[in-house]
Amino acid sequence: MDDLTLKHSVAVVVRGPGDGTFLLVRRPDDPADPLAGAWGLPAVTLAAGEDELAGVTRVGRAKMGVELRATRRIGETAGVQGGAALRLAEYEAVITAGEPSVPQPDASVTQYTAWRYTAEPGDLAEAASRGSLCARLFLRDRAAGHAGRNGD
Repeated sequence: MDDLTLKHSVAVVVRGPGDGTFLLVRRPDDPADPLAGAWGLPAVTLAAGEDELAGVTRVGRAKMGVELRATRRIGETAGVQGGAALRLAEYEAVITAGEPSVPQPDASVTQYTAWRYTAEPGDLAEAASRGSLCARLFLRDRAAGHAGRNGD
């Protein structure tokens, strides 16, 4: 694992308008991506010097065309994903301006092909089974009974 690139990322659980709903995004059908076509949570790899809250804001703007406000830090996990060592922080957030629209014009980040709200955590099961750390963290948090609560 010493020769792996280390990436620090943030994923966002965007709370929806309905009770208990959250936003899912569909990854593009890229044959090189182990999560190609999977429904998951919006996420971004942090740029050099970028902190986690700035990353949450960038996920909203660069990937969905909305303004996000983080409401709580869900937790953190680490693992290997896509050939890189990954440290991932997950935040809960709400949209404060705009309506999600994908894809966005920013070609410097992975752009999603679709979005939708769901109330079913099981909709993340496929992504979790294919190695998505953010899906695994969200499902683990739900199983522990923390989803929907304020604070860590």
